[in-house]
Amino acid sequence: MALIVQKFGGTSVGDLDRIRNVAQRVKAETDAGNHVAVVVSAMAGTTNQLVEWARDIGPMHDAREYDTIVATGEQVTVGLLAIALQNLGVDARSWLGWQIPLNTDSIHGAARIEDIDTTKMRERVLAGQVAVVAGFQGIAPDGRIATLGRGGSDTSAVALAAALGAERCDIYTDVDGVYTTDPRTAPKARKLDQITFEEMLELASSGAKVLQTRSVAMAMRHNVNLQVRSSFNDAPGTFVVNEDSIMEQEQISGIAYSPDEAKITIEGLPDHPGIAARVFGQLADNHVNVDMIVQSASTTTQRTDITFSVGRGDAAQAVEIIEKNKDELGYEGVDSNENVTKISVVGTAMRTQPGVAKAMFETLAEKGINLEVISTSEIKISVLIAAEYTELAVRSLHTAFGLDNDI
Repeated sequence: MALIVQKFGGTSVGDLDRIRNVAQRVKAETDAGNHVAVVVSAMAGTTNQLVEWARDIGPMHDAREYDTIVATGEQVTVGLLAIALQNLGVDARSWLGWQIPLNTDSIHGAARIEDIDTTKMRERVLAGQVAVVAGFQGIAPDGRIATLGRGGSDTSAVALAAALGAERCDIYTDVDGVYTTDPRTAPKARKLDQITFEEMLELASSGAKVLQTRSVAMAMRHNVNLQVRSSFNDAPGTFVVNEDSIMEQEQISGIAYSPDEAKITIEGLPDHPGIAARVFGQLADNHVNVDMIVQSASTTTQRTDITFSVGRGDAAQAVEIIEKNKDELGYEGVDSNENVTKISVVGTAMRTQPGVAKAMFETLAEKGINLEVISTSEIKISVLIAAEYTELAVRSLHTAFGLDNDI
């Protein structure tokens, strides 16, 4: 008998009929002889409504009270799902974060998990009772409810799977697996049977929306096998596993894109040691996350230009920070462009196959697409391009790297 953690997102539990459907899926797993813990999100749209209410009642709200409000969505869902399971004859009970307990740090609204005491839960699960767990929440050192921020329910599920020593963690969503790219952009995209943690992490950080970066990083750290499956059909999903579990890759795994990008260029910075540290130190101090960076220097003017990318939502703040520090930095001008998209080619095949960058750049050049910024890692090459070329770039690269599904 295996111990399985199942996680169902907001669309999977969006109404009572869908909650009953989830109950049937959980029952099928128990009927197969497995021990099951289920992690659920709030019903689709609920958390957004709760956040809106919290902000409307007081824009400068107490973060602890904010967490008290937004955590209630999951409390409703676990109670409804536990009742639905009981109606099917399945022994089940709900667990809130503080009841487990799932202990977090003290950063309300964006807490990180520190440890999970699964002693009581494991005893009940191994005795045959289904644990229905509220995702996205835990208990802070001050004894107050703490929420985990973006991707919190996926992170809850992976952390619980690691703490319980589960055989795997099944993430149920509205797609039936991980695809080589977004099928809405490239209709010939195909579903992958399996993908490595590293590749999934790079895809997630590059714009793929199937799994949150934070949950994949935790799964990789604790070696928790993941499976991405659909809540609405019985098709096999995509397994996300350790690289040692996969034979040597001969092909790029996917093309990811992120349209929510902005490019910022600081022109005419003094070209001397420490200038880049001051620029990016000021951004970091204000919690602005920087992604791609390129610097060009001139030996004749002793000036340099630095171009970097940030999330589109951070662009205005980043420019404001740079402009406030113009006297200290001594630059000549700053320019921002929010009409850009990041395109990434991802795959562990890059480790053994030369020529991936050449093929990527030649493909884009043939389509007349200019590369504004380039960055690389061991298994990823990313470029910034003008947003109007997004669909053309994704489809062209998908074909060039032999990822099209010809069926």
